[in-house]
Formats: sequence, structure tokens, C-alpha cells
Amino acid sequence: MKIPFNRPWIEQTELDALSAVIKEGRIGGNGPVCHEVERMLGEMVRVGHALLMTSCTHSLETAIRVLGLSTGDQVIIPSFAFPSAANAVLLCGAETVMADIRRDTLNIDPEDIERKITRRTRAVIPVHYAGISCDMGRIMDLAAAHGLKVVEDAAQCIGSAYRDQPLGSIGDIGCMSFHETKNVVCGEGGAFFTSDEELFHRAEIFREKGTNRSRFLAGDIDKYSWIDLGSSFVLSDILAALLRTQLGKLEAITGQRARIHRRYDEGLKGLADSGKIRLGQIPQDYRANYHIYYFLVEGGGRDTCLARLQEAGIRATTHFYPLHLSEMGKRMGSREGDLPVTEEVFRKLIRLPIYPGLEDSQVDYVIDVLQGILN
Repeated sequence: MKIPFNRPWIEQTELDALSAVIKEGRIGGNGPVCHEVERMLGEMVRVGHALLMTSCTHSLETAIRVLGLSTGDQVIIPSFAFPSAANAVLLCGAETVMADIRRDTLNIDPEDIERKITRRTRAVIPVHYAGISCDMGRIMDLAAAHGLKVVEDAAQCIGSAYRDQPLGSIGDIGCMSFHETKNVVCGEGGAFFTSDEELFHRAEIFREKGTNRSRFLAGDIDKYSWIDLGSSFVLSDILAALLRTQLGKLEAITGQRARIHRRYDEGLKGLADSGKIRLGQIPQDYRANYHIYYFLVEGGGRDTCLARLQEAGIRATTHFYPLHLSEMGKRMGSREGDLPVTEEVFRKLIRLPIYPGLEDSQVDYVIDVLQGILN
């Protein structure tokens, strides 16, 4: 078999949606389809405002800008993450402080956050790994006690929740991705969430080149002009039309991913019970969207296992290279040994294919190959 790592679920309905919006001729950014999708997302995530953006990276950059962070400020982020949050902080002249993760969920460790808070700390960016929530109760308590802002990097989290609270709605700002690798996709795209009116208006101006064009389009003013710093982060109605169709399939997509996740868990239980691997954990009162299926290879041999999977036609992969071990991280003074759990997880982690359309026979093949390798 040849099993790719990921395959977006694109059907005729998506093609029809794209065709319809192109024929209508309104294909630029921040148009009527964008507004409809923003309304849908606001209701799904249960926030006062949702703004579509060109990527989750741009949503994070907007978040840091509208919070007014600058030189001298510190922001705590996990090292086990994509560079987007770190770049957003550094682009504003602020400083990243990298924290370790927990072994159970691979999410940022609140105890390490607390250890790293200083008088210059202004914000925390928890990254919800694999669509599974960080311990947001503890993080929000720390933020309240120290006067910190919380920006949720919920890139992987459409449909996930901390207890009954949708991820992206808990902090001051939430940021989400609809990249082709996510559960719900539009090729490239993201969203910015907040229930804070002031932050919403600042973000609206920033994503529209620093102008009040959104108010002009809404009919509130008769002309628009440059009023603040900004960039061009509005999403095209073409991509919004694709996303609208995908959001209508969210329940079905999540259900298919859950089925595959359960099948992997059942098939790999013997390897986990024997101590050869450690399976990922989903806390009982959290709602997951099954974005990633991962396990940790115990006792060494992760790279050999990956190579053997590749030889068998299975496109398995690792994940984040720890930011503190990267070239940029080392230039900022980080060293190996600074974050032991992050480093251990990086050396052991393997992700398996999981996406709608992956057949039971393919999942069983992956399980059989893994059992052959690890036994």
C-alpha cells in the first residue's frame, strides 16, 4: 500500500462552491461570503467576534500587535510549537521565553509558566497540541494573578473544547488555522477570535492595511482612510466559499477522524501495554477533534521505526523541532538540556496518517506493519 500522511476531503460540493462565487464576480477580500463565514465561526466558537485572516500566523501577528506588546516585554510560549507565535512576538520587538511541556498531553506546562513569569512578562501563548486543550483553568488563573494577556494558539482546534468551552474562546484572543493540513481547510487561511470590543476594532483596522475600510463597507462612514499601522490580512471570498462548505461537514469530518483514532488505539494497545510505545492521552472532560494521532517510541529506535514505515509505503512523520534547539533559538541563548520533556518528546514522537477517507484496511495495515517493526 501507499498511504499518504494527509489528504484534504475535497468533493464536488467544494468545486461547486468555488464555481458559484467566481461566477458571482465578488472574489476579493472581506466580502459577503467572508462575512457569512465569520458569523458561522463566531457561533461555533462562541465569541463576540470572528475575523477571517490569510493564515493563523497572520492572526497571531495581529494578536501581538493589537495587544500593544513591544521592546522590553516578555511573552511565554512552548518550545514544542511551530515558529509562528515566536515570530509574531519577535517582529514586535518583544522577547520570547520558552517553557517546557507536560508528558501527558504535550501541552505547555502551567508549572513551568509560573516559574518563568517575571516583572516584564505581559502575555502567554498556550498552543493546544493535536486539538487537545492545555490546562486552561490553571493558565487563566495564573494570567489573572499576574495581569497577563492570553492568546490561544488554537491552530489545530476547530471543534475542540476545554470542558464545555470551545478552544479559541477562553483567552483574550484565539487564533485558528484552515491550512490544507487541518481538519477543516480552505488551502491557506485562518481566523482571529475575541469578545473584547476594543481588541476586535484594532484587529479589524490592522488587517485592512491600517484603514477603517471595514466601517466604510458596513456603511458607517462615507469614505475610509489610513488611521493606524496595518497590513493586508483579509481573506478572499473564493477561499471563504471553500471554507463555508467545509464547515458544513465539520461533524462528519470529526466523526471519521474519531473512528480512525479509536481503531489505532485498539490495534496498538498491545504495544503500549508491553511498554514499547506510549499512546497519546485525551483528558476525560476535554472534547478532542482528533486532529493528530501520535505515539512515543520508548527505549530508542524512533528513526529506525520511521524508516521502516516509509519502506512499507506509510508516510508517517515526526513533528515540531523544538524552538529552543533551532538555529534561531540558540542565537537567542537557548541550550540543549533547558527543556528536558520537550527534548524527550521530540526524540520519540511519531505521527500516523489520519484523515477522512482513510479506510479500515489501510489503518489495519499500518497497525500490522508497526507490530512487525516493534515486536
